[in-house]
Amino acid sequence: MTTIKMDRRELLMGLATGSVVAFTPGCAENMALGRSQLMLVSDDQISEMSTQAWNESLRQERVSRDPALRRRVERVGRKIVDASGQTHLDWEFVVFDSDSINAWVLPNGKVGFYRGILDVMDNDAQVATVMGHEAGHVAGRHAAERASQQMAAGVGIGLAALALDSADVDNSAVWAAVLGAGVTFGVVLPYSRRHEYEADRLGLQFMEHADYNPVEALTFWNGMSGLHSTRSFEFMSTHPSDEHRIEAMTAYLTERGLI
Repeated sequence: MTTIKMDRRELLMGLATGSVVAFTPGCAENMALGRSQLMLVSDDQISEMSTQAWNESLRQERVSRDPALRRRVERVGRKIVDASGQTHLDWEFVVFDSDSINAWVLPNGKVGFYRGILDVMDNDAQVATVMGHEAGHVAGRHAAERASQQMAAGVGIGLAALALDSADVDNSAVWAAVLGAGVTFGVVLPYSRRHEYEADRLGLQFMEHADYNPVEALTFWNGMSGLHSTRSFEFMSTHPSDEHRIEAMTAYLTERGLI
């Protein structure tokens, strides 16, 4: 791999003008994704931030006491983890007692499911759809890559000030404001959507390896699409539209001969 050496000012200018999209300093190859990634944060830093975020979530959220929900998430979660090959992490699965239709994962293997999303799932395969997607984010090292991109671009709460001030960049507040306006829609958000597509693809692979029918992912996302009462502009979102997400998954499953 060819390495292009750039100092911080050159990197910032490249981001501001759009001439730098793929970064090579701190580059690491991700075999699960089949591509290289910018890595400016260490695994220890990511782990520490993850632990803090998890502990804060447990303090702020109400954990469900429903044993059936907890067993369901744990059962599916363990199968997906085994299928993903990420058994080296200390995985933990928690159901939060909230109507929110949401789920998320931290890079250290801590997974949060909300009762609201479990209520709209018809079977374990649909739970595995979301669980596989979350495990895909971990395998893709998306949190570390996103943090690195934000550090390099100078956007993001806390990360921007840390990255710019530690590099002794003049007028760091001005740089952050300029790059926040000029880079957010051009680099950070599209990469976030890329992460979503990658997590979907890896999740389908994990589902298949765990003996869940990956076609259930299409059923789940079609159902989710029907729940959305308003349509947002995709280019201003960190997530793909439901339509584009379903199209990408359908194409992958078709290519694999699964539909």
